[in-house]
Amino acid sequence: MKNVILVTGASSGFGAMSARALAHAGHTVYASMRDSAGRNAPQVQAVRDYAQQHGVDLRTVELDVQSQPSAEAAIARIVAEHGRIDVVMHNAGHMVFGAAEAFTPEQYAQAYDVNVLGAQRVNRAALPQLRRQGRGLLLWIGSSSHRGGTPPYLAPYFAAKAAMDALAVSYASELARWGIETAIVVPGAFTQGTNHFLHAGKPADEARQAEYDHGATRGLAETALANLAACEPADADPASVAAAVVDVVAAPYGQRPFRVHVDPSDDGCAVVAAVADRIRAEFLRRIELADLLAPRMDQEQAHAR
Repeated sequence: MKNVILVTGASSGFGAMSARALAHAGHTVYASMRDSAGRNAPQVQAVRDYAQQHGVDLRTVELDVQSQPSAEAAIARIVAEHGRIDVVMHNAGHMVFGAAEAFTPEQYAQAYDVNVLGAQRVNRAALPQLRRQGRGLLLWIGSSSHRGGTPPYLAPYFAAKAAMDALAVSYASELARWGIETAIVVPGAFTQGTNHFLHAGKPADEARQAEYDHGATRGLAETALANLAACEPADADPASVAAAVVDVVAAPYGQRPFRVHVDPSDDGCAVVAAVADRIRAEFLRRIELADLLAPRMDQEQAHAR
């Protein structure tokens, strides 16, 4: 089935890879990014060139996840052009690296705004349409870091990703009766092949960071990064995340996996998440809400479509 798909944060990394892979799978894909007429103009042109060269339906749309009007405009354009939207892929995010204490509260708020509130803005724009359709998929790109072997110096990012995962889990239950599925793809720490670490934000309080760099934790950053990279198999390929996304979208409606881990370094998140997801399912059954574990389409929803 050909789907109309929105991918947020698709100027680079997992977003760009997934958008291209989904387009090759036969879907109509909107690779969204902010400042598409300015800083990201080269990425917009690259998408156009790629679509033409490969004969795929890959488009761009302006979407700044930190702006509700921008999210509303992007969704409105997609619906106006197709009459529907089938998949919303929450990928937009920003990594930071440094001592937790050296980041200002405002930087924590910024990380939360991009990684969590950004998804909420897009949901508020897209979900009225998905609920009217009585069918759809929210596909969240998480991070194994929030439950796995969390290395140091990534606290704001880890905290935001943990919050995003909690939001995704809550939405799953609330949207099931509307016929909307949830899937969470959980990448591990790919240190090569993406620009996550290269473009990571730094602490604003440089003096406080310097105390960590020259004090008891001297060399900690270098050791953490080097050994994190050493855990990664030589054949680890971030494109495997895009492949997992394609597989989730291709799975039959109502049978898509709730969570998929793509972690060559095997940091343990899959083990912890399996327990958490099992307990969630068991508790929903205890409170007689087992139907929230899978999407449904009843007669009322069918008429609403």
